[in-house]
Amino acid sequence: MYGVQDWAEVHRLFHRDGLTKSAIARRMGMSRTTVIELLARDGPPRYERRPTGSMLDPYRDEIRRMLADDPDVAATVVLERIRRSGFEGRITIVRDFVARVRPEFARAAAFQRTSYLPGEIGQVDWWHTGIKVEVGRGSLREALGLVVTLPASAAHAVTFTLAKDVPGFLAGLLGALEKLGGVPEHLVFDNDTSIVASRRGGVARLHLEVAALLGQLAVKPVVLKPATPTSKGQVERTIRFLETSFVPLRTFTGLGDLQVQHDTWAAEVAYTRHHRRIGAVVADAWATEKRWLRPLPDPLPDVSRQLETRVGKDCFVRVGNVDYSVPPGLAGRRVQLQVTLEKVVVQLEGTVIAEHERSWIPADVVMAPTHLRLLREHRDARKALRAGDVDVPTPDLAAWDAIAGAF
Repeated sequence: MYGVQDWAEVHRLFHRDGLTKSAIARRMGMSRTTVIELLARDGPPRYERRPTGSMLDPYRDEIRRMLADDPDVAATVVLERIRRSGFEGRITIVRDFVARVRPEFARAAAFQRTSYLPGEIGQVDWWHTGIKVEVGRGSLREALGLVVTLPASAAHAVTFTLAKDVPGFLAGLLGALEKLGGVPEHLVFDNDTSIVASRRGGVARLHLEVAALLGQLAVKPVVLKPATPTSKGQVERTIRFLETSFVPLRTFTGLGDLQVQHDTWAAEVAYTRHHRRIGAVVADAWATEKRWLRPLPDPLPDVSRQLETRVGKDCFVRVGNVDYSVPPGLAGRRVQLQVTLEKVVVQLEGTVIAEHERSWIPADVVMAPTHLRLLREHRDARKALRAGDVDVPTPDLAAWDAIAGAF
């Protein structure tokens, strides 16, 4: 007799690890027929209760049904429900039983596979690629990928960036949705700091820019709770597929080259394969699902991040760990920043006073040539004033006499 753990392990090996039925049978020490029977089950095998003589015995099946519906249900809630059915014992026996059997149901729930309708949901996750790309002057930085998948068709898109922050997430999400050809009804995210500003009372508060973009896209966000099994199986499998099928034996000259190579590989390999779960070629399933995706807004939303900061004493503003110059004489003034993956624009009371290409070199200093010239002139003038070495021309009094004589 095979139980919940065997059922969950067979489903994990088959669906997540991709083992064949014969390989699973050898690993689990069971017949291939048994493996097929367990895979055909929509739910775990019914638990057969052993008679123990405990006063909880008549309620164990009821408790298991509760755990099957919600593996995280509290023992106090279980006690309240079975008291309605006539249980008169204490919570200790209930808590001990729930603690003993809960892992079986939690594990089984983690490997349940959900069927999605076309256009219903998208899953989003950051991919730490481990790929180092050149960012200038010999510096290397890890490329990050924001991966978006459509579970109904197994289609995916990746936008590569160098920053796992709010601007990186905004640009990455919009870029991936453009490649996928539209917006699903829901998007599932992790509780990541590039997305969630804070979580209070179990409620996630998104960054204002993230909430604004999702509002413009008319998409419903689903933010997963931290430290709980995620519901992003498709995107996690996609990331493993990228790591094992796309990355090996490749080299990349930069972020742009990485993006081009991935998009070419996706079109030629990932989208042309027959996906076992959906029972179709990914490109064909994606073509069907695109009809159910909502179109992106036209024009596309502005995904720059708006910040406000104070100019330092040295007339620089800092974004990340990079300093960007502003004109001299503005130390201490509050300025507004518009930050994208490509640029940093500085404004003072609505007027653009500086615009720089964004640098990804750690501890870099980015200075406009005009700012450098003005800064040197400013410093030379201050030195001259402190030294008293100021050349003031002698006025021509005869000229003033001539002017006075004219009246």
